Amino acid sequence: MELLTLEHFAGHVNETFSAALNDGEIPFVLVEARGLPLRGAQGMRMPFSLLFRNPSSFLFPQQIYRMRHPRLGELGIFLVPVAREREGFLYQAVFN
Repeated sequence: MELLTLEHFAGHVNETFSAALNDGEIPFVLVEARGLPLRGAQGMRMPFSLLFRNPSSFLFPQQIYRMRHPRLGELGIFLVPVAREREGFLYQAVFN
């Protein structure tokens, strides 16, 4: 599998990713894709962060979600809930 980078996601902000959960799919909209500063030793890629919004009033737990996107395919992404907004909950994924 190819190492994911910020460039994979940057062109898909405001697009929907579907997370497979139980017998259904839950929509998560990618609302931000940004680079993070390098700290310490350099790794194989520049660190980056993704921020997703889910409109449900239900708070999904932090875990790896099997996310699907029409162009990126299926990806396992570890999401952590970080904030609640009027439009739903925000979830962050950090890649370093």
